[in-house]
Amino acid sequence: MTKTPANDSHTYAGTTSAMCILVALYAIARVLQLFHGKIPLLAIVVLHVLPPAIFALLHGAMLYRLRGIVVFTCLALITGNAFENLGILTGFPFGEYYFTDAMGPKLFRVPILLGLAYVGMGYLSWTLGRLILGHARDPLSGYRLVAVPLIAAFLMVAWDLSMDPVWSTLMHAWIWLRGGAYFGVPVSNFLGWYLTVYVLYQLFALYLRGRSPTTAPLPAGFWHLAVLFYSVSAAGNVLLTIPTPGPLVTSDPTGAQWKVIDITHTCALISIFTMGAFAVLAWARLGEQPALNSGVRSS
Repeated sequence: MTKTPANDSHTYAGTTSAMCILVALYAIARVLQLFHGKIPLLAIVVLHVLPPAIFALLHGAMLYRLRGIVVFTCLALITGNAFENLGILTGFPFGEYYFTDAMGPKLFRVPILLGLAYVGMGYLSWTLGRLILGHARDPLSGYRLVAVPLIAAFLMVAWDLSMDPVWSTLMHAWIWLRGGAYFGVPVSNFLGWYLTVYVLYQLFALYLRGRSPTTAPLPAGFWHLAVLFYSVSAAGNVLLTIPTPGPLVTSDPTGAQWKVIDITHTCALISIFTMGAFAVLAWARLGEQPALNSGVRSS
């Protein structure tokens, strides 16, 4: 049976409502992070990972169709887990580290939930990267075939840069065995992150080459929701500057001591001036691309 425009309208409205709920759940998770000593860390991790991953599936299916978002999900899970397991076993490309049991069950040596984080935040970073570069509904071709993965990888690394010391040095979800200059995190971690997500994005870009996104009209807030989700993630790091009971100083495995307030305030600043800047730029670019909310290919 062929769908009517009215049916399409109801489907889009329902999907958009579901995505709004997911953004709200994620915002709640960012608040709950302030109470990680009183709330099980695994529950906080689940709420940090599942809403973005489900959002990616819904949002991506509307833009790339079901097959396209399934391809992205598989690439994210395979690439993320392959590089993370390689990193734990060899130290390349991130550095020497391991995951504690705080993030739940593992696939080999990597928590399953971490793989899903590559899906959720990976998709959001990819989407904002396409918006920033422009012509987000056009098939990828020419220089954009490489430029979009390069830009999207910066957005994804900005996310890791703004939260890694919090989740490792403060919450001990993973441990850097040799510490590092960035509040116990080695610089090699971020170079490794860039390599990992660039490979993911480049593979997806090659898959999309010559393929047009869906020509169906999209809800007016479709693109804004992705930018909003990324922005909520950045804002969550700013919330960590709110004083809470707990130790004033923490140590990494090398014995180096770090002030908790220095970690949270630095991560907040980085969130504002990296993730925040990317979000503002993507939002501004939306106004320059009027064809994004229609089925008309942009020129």
